[in-house]
Parts: sequence; structure tokens; C-alpha cells
Amino acid sequence: MRTSRYEIENLTTWLLKQEQDGHMDTELAIVLASISLACKKIASLLQRSNIINLTGAQGTMNIQGEDQKKLDVIANEVHCLQFFVYLHFQSVRTPQTVKLTQRLGGNGLDCCLYVCSVIINIKKVCSYRVSLLLSSTIVKVLLYQNIQGEDQKKLDVIANELFCNSLRASGRTGIIASEEEDVPVAVEETYSGNYIVVFDPVDGSANIDTSLTTGSIFGIYAPDKHCLFDIDDHSTLAQEQEKCVVSACQPGSNLLAAGYCLYSSSVVFTLSIGRGVLAFTLDPAYGEFVLTHENIRIPSTGKIYSFNEGNYDLFDEKLQKYLDDLRKPGSNGRPYSGRYIGCLVGEIHRMLLVGGIYGNPKNKKSKNGNLRLLYECAPMSYLVEQAGGKATDGSQRILDIRPDQVHQRTPIFIGSADEVEKLEKYLY
Repeated sequence: MRTSRYEIENLTTWLLKQEQDGHMDTELAIVLASISLACKKIASLLQRSNIINLTGAQGTMNIQGEDQKKLDVIANEVHCLQFFVYLHFQSVRTPQTVKLTQRLGGNGLDCCLYVCSVIINIKKVCSYRVSLLLSSTIVKVLLYQNIQGEDQKKLDVIANELFCNSLRASGRTGIIASEEEDVPVAVEETYSGNYIVVFDPVDGSANIDTSLTTGSIFGIYAPDKHCLFDIDDHSTLAQEQEKCVVSACQPGSNLLAAGYCLYSSSVVFTLSIGRGVLAFTLDPAYGEFVLTHENIRIPSTGKIYSFNEGNYDLFDEKLQKYLDDLRKPGSNGRPYSGRYIGCLVGEIHRMLLVGGIYGNPKNKKSKNGNLRLLYECAPMSYLVEQAGGKATDGSQRILDIRPDQVHQRTPIFIGSADEVEKLEKYLY
């Protein structure tokens, strides 16, 4: 994909190339860019969460008596349109940009976007130094606010607002379905497009207080004209919400794109648009996701298993037998290694790179497992299958399951193809 070893390809330029090559349309590129921007903001909050004891910060006055805004208001006001997205808007709305495109040729706007991207990257390197000073000021303000005992807002709620605001500002989403919301939401008509975006803003939120791995998960479905909110429509709000629920409840096989963002020692944005899996790592020097993993293929076998064995006694006997056998020495004289992070994003990220199997099965207390089909299992299964792996609920392919409810849960076994098939022999 890179033509020179000196070329650095980032997410912005990759999206532009995919659009130019006809692998996605402008609308989908804008939605993905908006999601990546929300992930950057969440990563920034997570990196500072321990310093400022961040579960949120209520607005108050600082030591100098100056009015301060609470953090979620600051998040609301983040301008969520990246510059190349802005140019796409202008190409449609202003004759000046159309003339520029015509003058430069059919791909004139794309050329302009590439140049702008390079300029922006240079600017980011310079502004990074300045941002260190600004963030230290913010830390002091928020630390003072926390000392005052003001009400706190959980970080996963703030992350949810960042996702929602970024997607609304993209102008390309018709329905937003979040794990944090009771029902899917129709985007206001003045902002709405057609894409349906489902997401879990912070996966593994219990890990935040101990600075362990967390992540965000998303999936994008095809446009649906049955859920465009119209304030002049005579239908009731309940009817509109029902349309949203029906539109969002699609099987994972309908996904156009899916991915996750890992917040750990590195921030990694991994996605697929149906043409394999690739990953971009956030470079803190200039605040852009840089392509670091091309054409990720999950190994067909692996020696790591990830189950919450604290629930071992609640598992089915067949599954217990499977786990018992994994702990016995294999043909190489070694047993499988058990790893459990408590964050689905972390488990899947490791598995994509080194192979293995992850399981969140049903048990005596949770008849359908603990993970949600729409927000977690379907997007992750899409990614893993694109990388050559498999995902099942124990009896059928995850991507074939059509959810009846937006928060429907399902058991899941996902990972290297040979490892999942090995498990299935125990369960059948």
C-alpha cells in the first residue's frame, strides 16, 4: 500500500484512497472519520483520567474565580468535522470549490485534500508542544473542581456524548444506537443522513479506575430511509422510535464496516470495510492515526484461551471438559495459556495478532451470556471473519443472528478458525 518507505499513510489519506478507488462512498468515509475523531478524544480523556480523578467534572470557578465549563460541555463543543470532511461539504455547496475541482481535473478535489492533509500533519507536530501546556492547565482546573466535591459524571457517559456528537456533526447518520442508550435515536432532520451506526463507547469501563485496557466498538449498517425523523410527520414519537428499533436490529452479515479502538499502551484504531482488516496507531507527535498493520490475518491456531474461569462452576459440563483439556499438556508438552483482560477489545486485539480463542458462554446465571449482540458481538465477529477467523454462539454463526431487541445478549466463542472448530466438537 505504501509506495515509499518514507511515506506515512494515515487514516485520513487511507479513507481518501478507498473512496478514490471506489471501495467506499464519501458518506461512509465521513462517518468513519467522525468515529475516529471521537476515539481520539476518548483516548485523551482516558490518558488523563487518573491524573484528574476523572469520572467527569462539574462546572465551577477555578482558583482565580473564573467560570469554568464542565468537561462534558467542553466535549459537546469540540468541532467534530475534520478539515477534509469540511472540504467535501464545500465541494457540494460552493461554486468556487466546484470550479477548483474542474480546473484541477476530475480528481482535483482529491489532490487538494492530500495537500491539505500534509499541511495539517505538519501543523499537528507544531501544536503538540503547545497542547502540553494547555492540557496541564486543564488538569489543574479539573483537579481543583474535584477537590470542591462537585458532582461527577462517569467517563463512559462522556464518551457516549462524544460519539453521538461526532456522528451527528458528520451529517451522514440517520440512526445512532448506543449501548448507553435505552433505544436507538433518530438524528435530527437538519443533520441526518442515512447510515445506521451502533457502538459501545467504552468497552471494559470497569478497568478505567485501575488504568487497564479499555476500548470502543462500532458497526455501520446500510442507509435506511424508514427512519428519517420528520417534525412534520403525523406519526407519534413512539412510532418513530419503533421504526428506529426495527431499522437497527439487523444481522451482522449486513454490516458495511466495523471496528474498534484500543486504549492501552498504544491507541490502535482497527477496522474493516469488507476487504480485510487493517489497523492504525495513534501517533501522539501529531495526533493522527498512522497505518501500522496491513491485511491482518489471524493465525489458524493459537495457544491462548480467554474465559472468565471464575464462572467455571456455572458452565455447561461439555464446556468444563473443554477447558479441562486445554489445561493439560498438548502434543508439544505444554498446556494452553490462560489470559483474561476483562475487556473484549483487548481480547480480540491480541487474538487477531497471535491467535487463540475467546469465550463468553451462557451459564446458570446468565442464560444468554453477558455480551450484547448488536454493539459488541456482531462488529467483532465481522472483524474476525474478515481476518480469517470464526465466531459462533455455540450452535450458529454470530453474523447470521438477527436481534429481536437492541440490547439482546448472546453467548459467543470467537477466534482462530481451528480453535473455534475444536471447541464446537465438544459442544455438539
